Amino acid sequence: MVGLYIGSTTGFSGKNLITLALGKKFQEEGVNIGFMKPVGAIPKEIEGKMVDEDAYKTAQFFGLSSDPSQLTPVLVSQDFKMKAYSGECLLYKNDIQKAYEELSKDKDLILIGGSGSFLFSGKYCQLDGFSISRFLKTKVVIIDRYHRELNYDYLIAAQEVLGDDLIGVILNDVPDYFMQETRDFVLPMLENRQVKVLGIIPHDDVLKAITIGDLASQLGGKIISMHTKSDQIVQNFLIGTMQIENFMTHFHKNKNVAVIVGGDRSDLHLVALEGNCPCLILTGNIYPNDIILTRSEVLGIPIIVAREDTFTVAQKMENILNRTKLREPVKIDQGCRLVNENIDYDYLFSKLGLKSKS
Repeated sequence: MVGLYIGSTTGFSGKNLITLALGKKFQEEGVNIGFMKPVGAIPKEIEGKMVDEDAYKTAQFFGLSSDPSQLTPVLVSQDFKMKAYSGECLLYKNDIQKAYEELSKDKDLILIGGSGSFLFSGKYCQLDGFSISRFLKTKVVIIDRYHRELNYDYLIAAQEVLGDDLIGVILNDVPDYFMQETRDFVLPMLENRQVKVLGIIPHDDVLKAITIGDLASQLGGKIISMHTKSDQIVQNFLIGTMQIENFMTHFHKNKNVAVIVGGDRSDLHLVALEGNCPCLILTGNIYPNDIILTRSEVLGIPIIVAREDTFTVAQKMENILNRTKLREPVKIDQGCRLVNENIDYDYLFSKLGLKSKS
């Protein structure tokens, strides 16, 4: 049996999606897998038990019926923090070790989901990804998600501290405009520093999509028209803070985007609605006039009213889209396909000492 710890350079880098994709591929190739997430950062009650929701849903996806206390042996509660602050961390390591051994029985491979940053998150209580992978004696894959740039320094530092235990890294969510530079310059530079790149996953707007209903909830806003369309999805957004001529130019270049605009800008409201935007988000807690509401109903386009100003709502919107959880089957299927088309599985299987059916 071998363990594979899946960590990342920062939180919200795509660990859950890539864990699902890897596990699905291993299962298709006849590998008997187990799964655990040693540290659950956000405990939630499900079926009367406190669990980490992501870990619980991942185990369900793989068809595993793991005991929640083993699936996520450490839940970050207030009691946990008090003990961790006082240095009582050894007990938690023992809990993780016991759960790992139990879940590993009769398995070829156990996938271990990380939390936050592999090198740093949980350092204060010695439950960072590096420490856990070391005392469990697992191999490691690290994910780095593109956000304005790739975190080359972190990946090189991880290689230096992990050595042969680092199988490789996955560069995730790389946009089209940065793909050529990634392939021609970033990949050779990393591999010259002994950092194996297992795959480069391209950006896909579908994976960042969120339903209008969920978006309104997370923005703390209210849907005031076309509630029946709350299950439709939004993939991106445009801010309407400019003169109408400039707005029209940008809007026509960016189809299928939600428009965030002040509630008092009826001119932009009408342009966005007539341009068939998927959703109109009005800021400043200002409701539209009757003409705008009528056009919204006629055209079937929902309107959300949010309390904060346009800049604040736009910031929240960007964070929401970057941190959208994979819940819908269509997004999971799309994400797994995208990941598995771009991973070097021959190399991964060989480094794990596993054989595939193909």
